Amino acid sequence: MANNMVYLVDVTNRDGVQTSRILLPKLSKTMINIYLDEMGIYQSEVGFPTLKHEINYINANLELAKMGVMKRIHLEGWCRAIADDVRLSLKNCPDLKHMNVSMSTSDIMLKGKFQGKKSWKEILGTVKEAITVAKDLGIETIGVNAEDASRTELDKLIEFILVGKEAGADRFRYCDTLGADDPITIYERIKAIAYATKFPIEMHCHNDLGMAEAVSVSGAQATIEAGVDSYINVTINGMGERAGNCDLVSTILALKYSHGLKEKIQLDPHVDLKKAWKIARYASYAFGIPIPIKQPGVGANAFAHESGIHADGALKDRRNYELYDPEDVGRGEPDLLETGRVITTGAYGGIKGFRHVYSKLGIEFHDDAEARNVLELVQFANLHTQKPLTDDELRFIAHYPEVVRKILTVNP
Repeated sequence: MANNMVYLVDVTNRDGVQTSRILLPKLSKTMINIYLDEMGIYQSEVGFPTLKHEINYINANLELAKMGVMKRIHLEGWCRAIADDVRLSLKNCPDLKHMNVSMSTSDIMLKGKFQGKKSWKEILGTVKEAITVAKDLGIETIGVNAEDASRTELDKLIEFILVGKEAGADRFRYCDTLGADDPITIYERIKAIAYATKFPIEMHCHNDLGMAEAVSVSGAQATIEAGVDSYINVTINGMGERAGNCDLVSTILALKYSHGLKEKIQLDPHVDLKKAWKIARYASYAFGIPIPIKQPGVGANAFAHESGIHADGALKDRRNYELYDPEDVGRGEPDLLETGRVITTGAYGGIKGFRHVYSKLGIEFHDDAEARNVLELVQFANLHTQKPLTDDELRFIAHYPEVVRKILTVNP
């Protein structure tokens, strides 16, 4: 048990952006991948390599990884567990090395989505073929996903996993697609699955009952106790369909500070909680959605005290009423944007203001021609984001202009 680890797989750029009524520009998705890498997150589900508007962005991010801009993170694409989808993904993004392929497994979905046209045996055959094709085409790690796993019989899930394992998959994603599981039930189910298959299990939980983090870490504990590695799917600020997904920061806090879990579960040591504040604020800004006031670690009230007894106790010793320090989650970082008198640059900015902004960032250009090349990209980036560009975005554009040109380009 001591040798097994919990790794975090962030799915903000795939499942988070499926949230109704919101979207992320490709530049913002790229910055999130860079921040996740800095935070030590094991893998980012970058998006859909089968979608035309994702191709340039995904290829540009794979290029950034090759350049060493992203140092450790696995950039992983998602598609249906269908051989043709896998082939199209790798035709569009030939440098992709990590994938998750997904197939519905519950009876209610097989009847409702496939209208009874596919038998269980055919489902297994389709999944096996998709994994085999992916491995043949050079995919290094592949996760096989059971959509609606929480409403699928255990014996069917075990059969599904063993087919995937035999075909060459590296781990199994248990999808609590409707957020219907509870911590005790999922612990029992995951432990049974892990013992029966001896296969790493990835928890993918939704928050429809307000228990996404609790269910995820409970499943992870069961996986570790069964002697295999665990992976937890998270999104920044819990973004996701309907009531959202398992929150990145809350999950790390649970694994590091919960009295029981911190003794039982070993979190990937690369994870740097001090990057939490920076990434949570950036995602909030990029999505245009405020961080809830009571959000663990990063909410405005996470370290606020007003009640007389609480305020007195916290002032005497923060440990009376705080489980962790603001510094533990990186609070105190500078604002994303300047306050006071501001000269900005964007879609309608000129060369003088542009060079002034970059000079304050410590970036100088050889001449106006070089500056104008970057200014043009900044103008287009501002059109994409529809928000003032952050300092980090401006630095990124100046350092990697040719890659940014690809990120900002969508081919219909």
